[in-house]
Parts: sequence; C-alpha cells; structure tokens
Amino acid sequence: MQEPKPDVISCCQVFRSTIQFLISVLKPLEESAYRCLISYRSSDFGTLYTKLNLQPGIATVIDNFYICPTNKKKIILVSSSHNDRDQSLFISTDEGATFQKQPITFFVETLLFHPKEEDKVLAYTKEGKVYVSIDLGKKWVLLQERPCHVFLSLPSGYRYITCQIQNCSDKTMTVQFAGGTDRDSLTVQDDYIFLQTTSANKTKYYVSYRRNGFVQMKLPKYALPKDLQIISTDENQVFVAVQEWYQTDTYNLYQSDPQGVYYSILLENVRSTKQPEENVLIDILEVRGVKGVFLANQKIDGKVTTLITYNKGRDWDFLNPPDIDMNGKPTNCKPPDCYLHLHLRWADNPYVSGTVHTKDTAPGLIMGAGNLGSQLVEYKEEMYITSDCGKTWRQVFEEEHHILYLDHGGVIVAIKDTSIPLKILKFSIDEGQTWSTHNFTSTSVFVDGLLSEPGDETLVMTVFGHISYRSDWELVKVDFRPSFPRECTDDDYESWELTNLQGDRCIMGQQRSFRKRKISSWCIKGRSFTSALTSKVCECANSDFLCDYGFERSAPLKSQSSKCFADFWFNPEAPPEDCVLGQAYTSSSGYRKVVSNVCEGGVDLQQNLAQHLCPLTAPKGLQISIRGESLAVKPGEDITFIVRQEQVEINTVDLGDGFKAIYVNLTMTGEPIRHRYENPGIYRVSVKAENVAGHDESVVFVQVNCKSALWFSLVPVVGRNQEVNLTAIILPRNPNLTVFYWWIGNNLQPLLTLDSFLVTRFAVTGDVRVTVQASCGNSMLQDSKVVHVFDHFHVLPLKFTKHLDMYNPNIPEWREDIGRVVTRLVAKVLFQIARKMFPFHTKPQSSSVR
Repeated sequence: MQEPKPDVISCCQVFRSTIQFLISVLKPLEESAYRCLISYRSSDFGTLYTKLNLQPGIATVIDNFYICPTNKKKIILVSSSHNDRDQSLFISTDEGATFQKQPITFFVETLLFHPKEEDKVLAYTKEGKVYVSIDLGKKWVLLQERPCHVFLSLPSGYRYITCQIQNCSDKTMTVQFAGGTDRDSLTVQDDYIFLQTTSANKTKYYVSYRRNGFVQMKLPKYALPKDLQIISTDENQVFVAVQEWYQTDTYNLYQSDPQGVYYSILLENVRSTKQPEENVLIDILEVRGVKGVFLANQKIDGKVTTLITYNKGRDWDFLNPPDIDMNGKPTNCKPPDCYLHLHLRWADNPYVSGTVHTKDTAPGLIMGAGNLGSQLVEYKEEMYITSDCGKTWRQVFEEEHHILYLDHGGVIVAIKDTSIPLKILKFSIDEGQTWSTHNFTSTSVFVDGLLSEPGDETLVMTVFGHISYRSDWELVKVDFRPSFPRECTDDDYESWELTNLQGDRCIMGQQRSFRKRKISSWCIKGRSFTSALTSKVCECANSDFLCDYGFERSAPLKSQSSKCFADFWFNPEAPPEDCVLGQAYTSSSGYRKVVSNVCEGGVDLQQNLAQHLCPLTAPKGLQISIRGESLAVKPGEDITFIVRQEQVEINTVDLGDGFKAIYVNLTMTGEPIRHRYENPGIYRVSVKAENVAGHDESVVFVQVNCKSALWFSLVPVVGRNQEVNLTAIILPRNPNLTVFYWWIGNNLQPLLTLDSFLVTRFAVTGDVRVTVQASCGNSMLQDSKVVHVFDHFHVLPLKFTKHLDMYNPNIPEWREDIGRVVTRLVAKVLFQIARKMFPFHTKPQSSSVR
C-alpha cells in the first residue's frame, strides 16, 4: 500500500466539502489580538494546499462558514471588518475555488440553508431580526407580516409568545402558558416542539406537532418524571427517556404515537450518566443502516447488561456471545449465564466516534467495545464486530480502537485508543475477519482524531494529531485507492437477509435483503453502490403490535406470547378528556401498531373496537385560586381569583361578602374575577359548576388582615361520631413554624393546630366539606375535601401486602386509585356472597383488576 508523507499544518478549524479541504489558521493582527483567519484550500484530498486570497492586500476576518446541505459546491463565508462596523458575505458556487464578496446591512448571528432548495437561505441577526434570500445571499429581504413563535426572557419569567415578527406588542402577543415556562426547556426537533412548565413542584411537559397548538404529553399516570430527555424524533414518532420519582441513575424509555402525545413504556431502567454542566447521557443507541434496531444498556440491582431490539423497542433480547475468541480459543460463554455486553458511550472528542460504530450505508455492520460475561465490566473494552446486524458476533481486538468506515464499510480502519504516540494503523477489507497494518507516518504522533472525506464512496482519510503536547496539529493523508485495482461489478456482491435473534425474517412488517461485497473480491464499491436489494411486505403478527397508552405487558423480554393488561389506574372504557357530548369515541383494545411498521393483513389486534357516545358528565376539576397564591391580603387590596375546570359549565360565584354572580363559560373567556375587601375578616369564597349530571364545588378562605404545595387526605366515607384522622401534606416540607386552620362545614370558627393532622368526629350525617389552611409567615395555602357521613357504617379490616409501599409515589392520587381497586374487589366479594344467598341475582358487569 502506498505510504503518503505527512502534511504538517497548524490549524484551529477543519472543513471539508466533496473534493477539497479548507484550513483556517489563527494569525495575530497585533500582539494582543488574534483576529485574522488565514484560510487554505486543497482539491486533492489534502496533499497540496493553496492560500485563499479573498481580498488582495486586505486582511480578512472569517467569523463562520456554512455549506449547502443539498449542493456541497455552494459555500457562504461570513466576514467582519476589523472594527466590527460592518459585515460581508463571501459566496462560492465552485467548492471554494472562487468567492464573490457581497456586502450586507445587518450583522449575522447564524445562517440556515433550506433543507431542499439550495439557493434559499435564512439569516438571524444579533438584533433578533430574520432575513431571507432566494439567490444564495446576494439579495436579502426582511421578513414581515409572517406568523412565528418567539421565546422570550422577561423579568417575570420565561414566556412562549405567538405574534407577528416586527409587530410584537402587548396587544398582538398571545401568551400560551400564563404561568410561564421553564428556562432552556424549549426544544425543536423535526416536526415537534417541546417545552415544560413547573408549578407547585409539579412539572408538566408539552408538545406541538407540526407547529400546531401545544398539548400536554400523556405519560402513564404514575411516571411522575423528575427529568425527561428527548432521544429521537425520527419517522413521525418520539422516543423519550424519563427519570421517574424512584430512580437515581437510570431512566425508563417510552415511545409515542405519531403526534407525540400518548406514551407507552418500552424498557425500564436504562443506565444514565451525569456529565459536567448537568448534561445527562442515556445508554441507548440507534443502529444506523437498518431502521427499527436499537441497543440499550439496562441497569438492575447494580448490574448492567446490553439488550437489542429489531422492532423499535417492542421486544428486547440479550446479545449472543461468540463461540471462540480472536485467537480461535473457546470463550466458554454460554447463555443464560453469559452474554456479550457493549459500552454505549459517546466520545468526548468530536473527531472520533463513540464505543459503538454504525453507518447508514453499511447496514448490518456494527463494531463495538465491550466484554463477555454476566454483566458489562467497566474498563474492559475488547472489540467485537457483527456483519448481520447483531445476530452473530466475532472478537477482533483485545483493546479499544478508534474506528472509521470507508467505501460504504468496504474498508474498516482501526487505530488503538491509547495515550502513547503511534505510527501504525490497522485496516480490514473483509468485514473484520482479517486485518493488515500500515505505517501512516514515519514519526510517531499522539492521535487526536480520524476524519474521512464527506461522501460514502471515499477511500481517503486524514489522521490528525500532535508530536508533543506543545505542538500544533499535524494532518496526515492516507489514501487507500491505489490498493484497489478496479471497481466492483454485480458478480462481486452477494445478498444476505435480515433476521432477528430468533431467526424471524419479518421485521417491522417486511422481509429485507441487502447486498455486500464478497470476501474474495478486491474492488471499490464506489459512488453508485446501494446496499438495499429487495423488500417484501409480510402479514401482520402479534409482534407487530405494542401496548397502547394505559396498558402494559407482563414480561419485557422475549414476550411474543405476553399480552397487554390495563394498568390499575386506567379505565379503557372511559371517554377521553376532550370528548364532546353527541360525538363518538373508540375504546382501546390495549394494542396499537408499531409506528412505521408496514405489515398488511393477517392479525389485527385493533379490530372489533367498541364505539361509544360521549356522555354528559358531571363537572369535575373545578378549582378556584388566588393569583400569587397568597390567601392573606390587606383591607382595600386588590385580589384576583382564577377559576379553572376541565369542562365548560355554568358557574355560580359567591365571594363571601354579599357579592354573588352567575357566569357562563367562565373558564372559556379567560377573564379573572377581581375583587376588593374593605373590612377585615375571614371570607368564604366558593364557585359552583353544575349541569343535569351533577355538580362540583371549590372553596377558598381569604383572610383580610414559602410557596409550597398542599394536599389534604381523609377517608371519603365515615360513620357518625366515629373517630377520623384528617391529614395535611406540604411539599416541600417546611421546617419553619406552620399553623394549620381546620374549617369544618360552614363554621367560620376554625380549629387551630401546630400539627399537620387533626383527629375529630362528625355528629351530623350528610356531606360535610372540610378545608385546611397552612399558614407560614405571611403566606397561606389551602385544600379541601368532602366527607360523606352515614348513620350506620361498618368498617371492614383489610390486609395489604408489605410490598405495596415499594410502589407508592406518596401522592394522594395514588391512594385514590388504589382505593378504587380495593372497592371493586370488595364489591366483587360481596356480590359473590349475595349470589350464594340469593341465586336469582344477575351477574355484574365484568372488569379486570390487577
């Protein structure tokens, strides 16, 4: 193989288009200022360089450069004058061979090429303006009267505001989240926009699909996320990793419907690592080249194991170990006690890949660092390779190497990952079965990274590093082209079919076959090579469906026979929240087809779905609160009441001082209720919503004389004169002195305690509203509940498993849902007793309880 001599260039930035290099070098303008960038260009893969003379006789400062994604010949350089008074663009249409200067009247913060139309460019300025050009930056027009979304930082917090560009005023702004949004939470990926809001220590996550309105993301009810990371938004689907309330160094992986709203769990306890600056790395990796294949590291009881899925997380399996090692000796690694495990780390160095290497144009080829055993072992990084997408593996090295794929994976280059200087690299042309060595330089260098020419057909690479810790970078060109005598023909290829670890060929609803170069062929695949050969649509099977929102499977691994069951908190027959009276809705069967699965016919787990009419339901979710959350105000001070409810109803409002009013669609108008109390006292403010199906009421007490969250817990049904415990829960817990006011019924004289609980009795039957207020300094919080008091009431002692508290997220809603499960079970037992006593009774409506 030809051994090129190293080209030595000190540089701070490297850029490549299809057939050339641009090297930008920092040189001092003055003793204390480093402003001028001297740029070089190479059109022979880095063998020779010529200096770019953008403005003869004038030093040119290059701030940034941009390449058209659809036409690599088109380049725009952004240049500033020495005094920063003006900017210019340098435009090239021939890969940087020549440039045309174009003065501009604004200062560019960033440029953005259109993803499809190569001459369309957007410019965002340092003043927050947006310009557009349709002729590659020669003429620019300020965008006006165009709708857009603006994310603003205001003194009162962060707001997501919709308005017209250049016309954002108080009258034109539309604030979609009145309570504000969390800082740095806005994320835009593909067709989705994500953001989050936090109030009373509860975080809510929202998504906008294709720039429509924001909808709250529906995770399982008791996911209760502490953190949420967006993993992928490919193929009209969202993958998120959620750290739930009980997790510390793991996340659960969820998958959405196409709109990104409803999420079902795919895999629990995926390992995570916290990086500097609060960045979090999740051990999950999408295998490039074959859609639907992911690798993930699961951590359970401190033990980390590697799993693979071929159908976007529906099924997961361990990696099969090789029978022999790289020296031909038996590995003695036999499942289920021993598997292959891989490190799924991202590299700190942007010029080298992580520990697992895949490529879009090399389907089935995966190379990674890991070990054999019962679990993943840190600092043990042997190298393994598969050419059939994870079905069979081979060991290739005993130590970790940096890897680079050339010519669609036809050449694999490996350089040892070490802190000592090197001058030898290894390469393979037979998918890692045999390896050759090559002296890429006569002088050993500390290798900093590997780069290949953009384009999958390239056989030219660059090794860059430094001779000593004080030296500049050295670029070394390595050209593999002379080693191949010809380009490949059809006779040089063979086909292989994609299968999973069980040997199934129907994956994601189709049988797929690919082609690869024969081991015996010594040829270049070249620019025209395509790996995909044929595909055939399969009939649908059970494995093409996963559990719908509100359902879960009995076993996460190898669960072809497992079924989906409704979670204890989910009622599949219940109407959706946006169900409108008179319209129909479809109850879920518990299954939904995997997004991007193309199977047809066969099994349909979504058929025979029941249709229901949206019922008229009683009002629910009615809340009245005070803006600012302070329940103590001064006489004559303005106070604003906010009413929220899940449905639109007629509301009756009583402010406690003689003022009463009836509102229609109060929450639809969004108008708050403003009031002023002139006299000191305690006022009972109530709002009532009612329709023919029932009513709901919310009460707040205002005192006219620590922002936390308060929940009130009590048994919903008691007997007259029976002892009952009323308990208040404040989060976060306040160590300061807190006084609790207990209001029972309509009594305006509360009971005061310093404890967060009160033991009392109810002497009168009927519905009694109990309200608790927690006062700390000048701040006060409130919650209320209704208790049903019966004259004759019998208590049945129940025994619960001691493991129940392990799954208790310590919030009131969990106890309510568990209570409903217990109620159904008790009712079922009582009905069975009644059937024995009265056999003519009919059967009750069946329901499944887990």
